[in-house]
Amino acid sequence: MAPEITIPIAAFCAIACVAWVLLNLVTGKKSRASQRLDELRDPRSRKRREEESGSVKSVLEKAAPALSNVLKPKTEAEQSKLKIRLGNAGFSSPNAPRNFLALKFVGFMMGILFGAIYGFANMGANSNSWMSLVIGAGAGFYIPEAILTLMKMSRQQKIFLQLPDALDLLVVCVEAGLGLDAAMRRVSDELANGAPEVCQELATANMQLQMGKHRRDVLHDLGIRTGLDDMRALAAILIQADRFGSSIAQALRVQSDSMRTKRRQMAEEKAQGAAVKMIFPLVLFIFPGIFVILVGPAGIQLMDNIVNK
Repeated sequence: MAPEITIPIAAFCAIACVAWVLLNLVTGKKSRASQRLDELRDPRSRKRREEESGSVKSVLEKAAPALSNVLKPKTEAEQSKLKIRLGNAGFSSPNAPRNFLALKFVGFMMGILFGAIYGFANMGANSNSWMSLVIGAGAGFYIPEAILTLMKMSRQQKIFLQLPDALDLLVVCVEAGLGLDAAMRRVSDELANGAPEVCQELATANMQLQMGKHRRDVLHDLGIRTGLDDMRALAAILIQADRFGSSIAQALRVQSDSMRTKRRQMAEEKAQGAAVKMIFPLVLFIFPGIFVILVGPAGIQLMDNIVNK
């Protein structure tokens, strides 16, 4: 079959598949109240809805292991590294590595498809079209990595800014007589809206403690899961305080003051660098306007004098 016929057919099939997936993912669900009313009217509607809504989800869940096996890390060290990166970005689910690798493989295949469609449709079968295919494949493969890196950096920045306030409240709770476990639970409840990332980590650590995991391991996992040096230092301080029987409230207070000082120093550093960063917009956008306003009338008068003479 000629390329003039196969390329439009392939493009139509690809766009139709993407539109079908997006339609199933984006279509809004009914509220729980509406679903319960439907169940009261028709008891069989719940089973029917589960079969209909689970079709796309079940297909994705069945396809994810097969797709992720292509890019699955071979060694345990690489698998652990991938889990830590996903945990730093906020994805602590056991299926997160599998889903991420499946997403990378799907992006790779879609990049090949769209790169081939664009290259062969616009440039024909030459080296430029093959280069377009390679660029599309690389973009589809590395875009999930870039998004994961940005999400990781954003989450770590939020945790760094929210942690001193959470530590202050934790100090108050501990000094009021609560244990560390109860204090972490209280902080995660009180700051759920103001510091959701820190509260999520504290809630996860508290859940692990309730499940019987040793406190030392829980605090160590807390530092590794966030990927933040300050959280690792906090975990190390709490482990040492728990081991030697020293005051946890004093350790928390010292760490809170240290983080608050560090945050203030970072703010002062950014404020000092603001003057340098303002030079470029001043030169490019503000100085030309000021120059026209100040020198423009004198230039016009000078031109009038030259013309009149």
